[in-house]
Amino acid sequence: MKKFKTEQEDFWKGGFGDQYIQRNQSHELLAANLHFFSHVLADRETVDSVLELGCNVGMNIRALKLLLPSSEITGIEINEKAALEASTIANDVKILNESILNHESSGTYDLVFTKGVLIHISPDELPLVYKKMAEASSRYVMIAEYYNPTPVGIDYRGHENRLFKRDFAGEFLQVNPEFKLVDYRFHYKKAVNFSQDDITWFLMERK
Repeated sequence: MKKFKTEQEDFWKGGFGDQYIQRNQSHELLAANLHFFSHVLADRETVDSVLELGCNVGMNIRALKLLLPSSEITGIEINEKAALEASTIANDVKILNESILNHESSGTYDLVFTKGVLIHISPDELPLVYKKMAEASSRYVMIAEYYNPTPVGIDYRGHENRLFKRDFAGEFLQVNPEFKLVDYRFHYKKAVNFSQDDITWFLMERK
């Protein structure tokens, strides 16, 4: 019997999500994330609080704690094993083991972001996620995903309906006109140093 609203949630909550943990942590990934977020945060206003939707074991959070050591960071993670590991990062890091679709923020954050997460959410639920991100952000929203000008589904390690490409940021801005685009960049997986997996990030700010 399904425990969650969508099949994608069940997929990441279970065994596949457990296996993903081992592929999602390394010194090289931490270095790449430091490089990544140094570009995202360059020349921005002070970021004292952060919410990451879909943090897994917290590799993005580890980088952010080095770049923003005094910031308070909250992560949402559906997989119990990944959430448990992320919760050991620092005392001022709060990890909530729940689905993004069920999360209700009790306050707002200077920065709310996803990185390689919206691509795995049921397309039917994206409007809800965009709404939650906007409501939780007092200033910035960052979306870092696989970009495609039109929606398309991609086979993901032999599984259908588990990975989708589209213009996530464009859709976010369309339904949340109180935000404006302030920066964007593409990170190439074949870069000599600090490579990411062909991710395009978009930083939006409240007007």
